[in-house]
Amino acid sequence: MMHSNNQLPKLTPVISDWMPKLMNDKVLLDSLFAAYGSPINIHYLPEFDKNIDTFRKVFTKHGISYQIFYAHKANKSKSIVKCAQENGIGVDTASYRELLQALEAGVKSENLTVTAAIKTEKLLQLAVENNVLVILDNEDECNLLNTIAKKLDKQTPVGFRVSGFNTDMGKLYSRFGFDLDEVSSFITSTCSPQGEHSNLSYTGLHFHLNGYSTEQRGAALSQCIILAEKLKDNGFTTQFIDIGGGFLINYLQFKNEWKAFREELKKAVKGERKEITFNNDGLGYQLIDNKLQGKLATYPFYNEVNGDLFLEKILSFRYKNKASVTELLRDKDIEIRMEPGRSLLNQVGMTLAKVVFRKKDMRGRWLVGLDMNMSQLKSSSTDYLADPLTAFAPAPKHLVEVYFTGAYCLEQDIVLKRKIALPNLPQIGDIIGFVNTAGYMMHFFETQAHLFELSVNLSLEISKEIYDFRDFKNDKRNV
Repeated sequence: MMHSNNQLPKLTPVISDWMPKLMNDKVLLDSLFAAYGSPINIHYLPEFDKNIDTFRKVFTKHGISYQIFYAHKANKSKSIVKCAQENGIGVDTASYRELLQALEAGVKSENLTVTAAIKTEKLLQLAVENNVLVILDNEDECNLLNTIAKKLDKQTPVGFRVSGFNTDMGKLYSRFGFDLDEVSSFITSTCSPQGEHSNLSYTGLHFHLNGYSTEQRGAALSQCIILAEKLKDNGFTTQFIDIGGGFLINYLQFKNEWKAFREELKKAVKGERKEITFNNDGLGYQLIDNKLQGKLATYPFYNEVNGDLFLEKILSFRYKNKASVTELLRDKDIEIRMEPGRSLLNQVGMTLAKVVFRKKDMRGRWLVGLDMNMSQLKSSSTDYLADPLTAFAPAPKHLVEVYFTGAYCLEQDIVLKRKIALPNLPQIGDIIGFVNTAGYMMHFFETQAHLFELSVNLSLEISKEIYDFRDFKNDKRNV
């Protein structure tokens, strides 16, 4: 039976001052859209600088030697790579073009790493020619890289990705990396001067875990420190251990709103209230045999252990209740590296799109068509959930609930699956601003289906009371 309380739940985003300031500058917005079309990705670089400093303070507090690498795959804008270079941090690259872009931006070879899932000969050739560290995932990569290095008569620095760490839940599975129980013998037997891969110079270990458990990361780091000691006994010095990325950020202001949204979503799936998502999409929840099953398949948009606290938890972790990670590292002369993407881009970006039409569908629902498509606000999780900001022309206030639809000729091109309550029905030309989208939301799944142009990327380097059109730099669409 449907309940009478059908108020639409809110999800109020965490926002920085620059975001509403930008949305309130109608003259600037109009000039941007006139010049670049829709959608537009805006990057505010001072927030990137701030995020780097936040992580640096944690490492300094623990007295740990460290290096931060920006995970380039999270966002393809050149301006952010240049900002990383100017801040003295490294760049983690996952493709030939990412590595080439970083080299062209002036990032030093010692501040670059290649962690690509597929490492082509072209990519590895570029890495060897520029003395860039390569993180190896399997024996075939070792063979190819050694062949290239031998041909160029070079010793090339490498690290080994490790997986299969031991936890209370058993061994952690990953399709990436060498198994923890086998990697030591592989390194010592093949990377020695007489070994099969004698042109590969072992420098360190690497892991990148799925999910967001600080305990699993702490356990993995502890086991890598123990592995490094074993390798040292065999004559191999571990200069670094790279703990990868996946550091949570928090998108929402209020815990109670996050809790209420999940409860109302469950009710909607069970038919106890009106839908709050398009066609009552459960976002991971399903009703099977009148029983609610599954779990929310989105990013944990509200969370309290994020950013610097997330890193703090890893470094303070005690494996099997023994010494903490920080204590295990003492006197080891091992540098800890990390490859954050989303967390370095926290509060850095907004995606702006123009309203093209409004219509009611056969069920009486308002559909607001945006000049963008679902691939331009998409990550590996099921949906983007935070309430958008709006730049509306003056109109009578009349609360309206809408779904935002995109430009693909697909029924499923719903830019936000959530139904959104707006102060009034948007007018054609009004602007919708999706906040905090720089990390994985802008580019990771963006396509050029229908021969649509890729979104334009603009960056703002300094803070001003009033933004000026000339402050924005244009990154080419195809980089």
